[in-house]
Amino acid sequence: MSLAAEAEDAARAYAQWQKAVAGVLAKSRRVDPAELGPEPQRLLETTTYDDVTVSPLYGELDEHPEAPLPGAFPFVRGGSATRDVTVGWLVSARFDGTDAKALNERIIDALGNGVSALWLRTGADALPVDALGTALDGVYLDLAPITLDAGVDTAAAATAFYTLLDTRTDVADRAAVRLALGAAPLTSAFSGRDDVTVAGAVDLALAAADRGENVRALTVDGTAFHNAGASDAEELGASIAAALAHVRDLVAVGLPVERALGQLEFRFSATDDQFQTIAKFRAARQLWARVAQVVGAPDAGNAPQHAVTSAAMMAQRDPWVNMLRTTLATFGAGIGGADSVTVLPFDAALPAGSLDVSESFSARIARNTQLLLLEESNLGRVLDPGAGSWYVEELTAQVAAKSWEFFQQIEAAGGYLAALDAGLLGERIAATRERRASDIAHRRTAVTGVNEFPNLAENPLPAGAATAGDIAVRYAAPFEALRDRSDAHLAAHGARPTVLLAPLGPVAEHNVRTTFATNLLAAGGIAAVDPGPLDVDDDTIAAAVRESGATIAVLCGTDARYGEHAADATAALRRGGITTVLLAGPEKAVGDVGAEGRPDGFLTARIDAVAALTDLLNTLGA
Repeated sequence: MSLAAEAEDAARAYAQWQKAVAGVLAKSRRVDPAELGPEPQRLLETTTYDDVTVSPLYGELDEHPEAPLPGAFPFVRGGSATRDVTVGWLVSARFDGTDAKALNERIIDALGNGVSALWLRTGADALPVDALGTALDGVYLDLAPITLDAGVDTAAAATAFYTLLDTRTDVADRAAVRLALGAAPLTSAFSGRDDVTVAGAVDLALAAADRGENVRALTVDGTAFHNAGASDAEELGASIAAALAHVRDLVAVGLPVERALGQLEFRFSATDDQFQTIAKFRAARQLWARVAQVVGAPDAGNAPQHAVTSAAMMAQRDPWVNMLRTTLATFGAGIGGADSVTVLPFDAALPAGSLDVSESFSARIARNTQLLLLEESNLGRVLDPGAGSWYVEELTAQVAAKSWEFFQQIEAAGGYLAALDAGLLGERIAATRERRASDIAHRRTAVTGVNEFPNLAENPLPAGAATAGDIAVRYAAPFEALRDRSDAHLAAHGARPTVLLAPLGPVAEHNVRTTFATNLLAAGGIAAVDPGPLDVDDDTIAAAVRESGATIAVLCGTDARYGEHAADATAALRRGGITTVLLAGPEKAVGDVGAEGRPDGFLTARIDAVAALTDLLNTLGA
């Protein structure tokens, strides 16, 4: 069959599918298929925060040309053609503490139980830089790559590490030593984190370039943008702009462009949107390869990628769900080709000890999340397994295009620092953060255990938990603030704020809306008392009100039942002592009734739940 004939068959099959989609949608919407237009499938499309359109189906018409193999420009399929598939990506773990001997014990234990890369915090308020030797005693420096996190003390940490290298006699192959100094002045300038100056970072890079080991002085920390609310394309575009600014600084002091590119590594966030994460890491390599090509060194355009599971997606409430979130994020980063992955502990957003589990338990779960995917699921045994997927390839291409567009806007503003000073980065990211917050508040985006399916029976958080883990603008924070108010009310009064449910009709009729109302109220820390179906008479309703002790009630039933009984039930609830009557459903279901029988408000799936629950807590005195 000719290519033209194949294309014609594909187009014909696609048209048949469109017709089938129109038939199903028309039936569910109770309209004629012709009313849906020539492209009914567009009603099933979704749009990301980068305005990338995700289609309901991908096929031959979405096919992209096959990308070069891993290890070849533009590195979209991976930076190495010879990565050990029995190892996969590096299992990184973050270590923090001031006691060098205790830290050494933790490091040795982790290395013996699956960790293959170390991320070590040192400097002020952390491990003293002169104690690096003690902390790394027994660590084979040519086997375990190390990333330092020393902030303003990076130069001192680098000197201490170089001294350690020069005095260690067990380093058989210096070229095998992989060290990232972690200097990130440009991305730290955005996040407000104390770091070395740009000039200091340049000096570190010049010294690192002359070492015999594989030392990269500069880290472009894209998590700074992500934690502030950036979309994936915004994180990538800003990161590429910052990285290019670093290259310009290094070239300006005489470092050849190839060696300048060799001084950079990237750190990106991985989220529980697995396909978006896969596309993000693939697109990031393609973007940086393009920059390297433009500056004249395309073969040097492969910089290591360090994936860190998103701090913003972590929840304080029902934190065990974070294990699932980090598993999906690790899957996406690993499949996307990240060189190393750090999984944040599932209780990272909480003060230590809040869940009565040890730090070693949290670290072990984080480590084993990766080991399960690598050793049991064998995800590392195939390089770029998403290649060839019409969806993955198209999503990669769109994320790369949107990222490049943002990068060009930053360059047009005068480069990274100029755009930062002008507020371009902050304003753009703030707009995305507000869009996401609105989606979560309206529950268009679910945060399991927080705004959907909350567990109101979980233990209250300890004092100070609200400010724990505040390195990121966490998605769950607005709802968790409501839960904090409920905890305070519980501590002061011995009970949570309470609302009475007033179910109308049999269980089969009211169950959907009583379940909806219960979950909605629980998301704000409000307990729902469900007495079962209520007869619409004063005595029955008054008894339910007295027993619940509530001053607010929510009517729950079908639209048909509302039209018949909502007005009478509302009036009876008010006579029984209820001061605020709400109805679970749309306002139109009540019809035209007098003031006495009209509910005070309406709870639907489209409301701003954070605003509505805040008003309820205010009314309840929480």
